[in-house]
Amino acid sequence: MGAKIWKYISDECLEASDECLEAVAEKIHGRNKLHFRSHRRPDESDIIDHLKTSLSRTLDLFYPFVDRLGTTVNDDNTFCIFINCNGARVQLIHASANGVSVGDILDSVYVPRIVSSFFPLNETQNYHGISELLLAVQVTELVDGIFIGCTMNHVVADGTSFWHFFNSWSEVSRGSDKIFLSPVFKHWLVPRTHFPIRIPQSALVFGKVPSSPTQERVFHFTKEQIAVLKAKANTEMGTNRISSLQALLAHLWVLVIRNRRLPEDQETKYIIPIGMRPRVHPPLPQQYFGVAVLGGNVTMKAGELLELGLGHTTWKMNKMISTFTEVEATNFFESWAKNPKLC
Repeated sequence: MGAKIWKYISDECLEASDECLEAVAEKIHGRNKLHFRSHRRPDESDIIDHLKTSLSRTLDLFYPFVDRLGTTVNDDNTFCIFINCNGARVQLIHASANGVSVGDILDSVYVPRIVSSFFPLNETQNYHGISELLLAVQVTELVDGIFIGCTMNHVVADGTSFWHFFNSWSEVSRGSDKIFLSPVFKHWLVPRTHFPIRIPQSALVFGKVPSSPTQERVFHFTKEQIAVLKAKANTEMGTNRISSLQALLAHLWVLVIRNRRLPEDQETKYIIPIGMRPRVHPPLPQQYFGVAVLGGNVTMKAGELLELGLGHTTWKMNKMISTFTEVEATNFFESWAKNPKLC
């Protein structure tokens, strides 16, 4: 396996906003993947050189990915976290998986364990970004295609920002001189919050990430199946406000609890990441680069979940999500800034 590294230098420095700081507590970097089947086998050096060049050009626009987290220790036993725009590096790893085909991955009932080796920075936690990469990419050659695995630090960006970056990389890779949407780095700041936020040293409490003994599986739902779930949930509750995603999430929740055979009085919790870009005023643009997500919780007892079914469960999700307004976001971040916790 060979490693190819390049650098991008910038003299700009960014303070981490409070929504980014909250993400330091997240345990694992985000992982995303794409796999492509090829009917002909081009020269591998051409592919890697092309990906390297197009990725480097894309990082000119998404430059926080090439940096590190920085810290400043204060005299009052607190510290501050920021994105240190030092142009450190992003890593591109070129690897080969002999004898593994695209079909071996896509057609398997469970995700093959070898797939975890297609991602760099395994078991890296977000707060490791002070010394570790904020973004790493691995291109793994398969028998009949390639697998692109990306690992990203969630302190820097959320899923929306990641896919904006990846789609922009795709545009550049196809030969575009200008991407469709340039990233916006102007952060939404909570009024009456003083920056930089001082975090007590006592807040640095991190547990070890437990290794999961479970197997991973990818489920596929057709457009027609999701439409049936959405119609069922809305009909049961006499409304048209339940979305396709809410219906699908509730359906999965009910199935998981049913198969776990939990006691009827046991409480279960569903944590839903809620995008805040359109929920603040004025709304943040879709290409806002950063972390604009809050976690919402829905709690129900196992017996209630199974007895009341899809419509009631989905409606509880819908009502909870509707409470996430700019006021809710402002109150959360103001409270967190006064008593910041990273775990």
